[in-house]
Amino acid sequence: QVQLVESGGGEVQPGGSLRLSCAASGITFSDYTMAWYRQAPGKQRELVATITSGGITNYADSVKCRFTISRNNGKNTAALQMNSLKPEDTAVYYCKSTSLVRDYWGQGTQVTVSS
Repeated sequence: QVQLVESGGGEVQPGGSLRLSCAASGITFSDYTMAWYRQAPGKQRELVATITSGGITNYADSVKCRFTISRNNGKNTAALQMNSLKPEDTAVYYCKSTSLVRDYWGQGTQVTVSS
């Protein structure tokens, strides 16, 4: 059974930081590109960042220079370090694993940026 479990969400003030983690099981983790998406209320889910098995990263323009995606293939985990958070970063954040065969999603973790 494949599981992606996100953790690390919460409420933080503008300018603060959070680190999200995604623990994967049931897949050969190194075969998958990992990604973080987010969905704000009333908006479509959007791509935040991706990291290939080899560590090549890509970011949405809105989070460049503030967020950092990483992975640990030995521990089957991916992470999203979020710095200089803004109220517009408020959303449910989802972890996704992608391969040529199929994709898997986590259940999401809420991030709220508010003063």
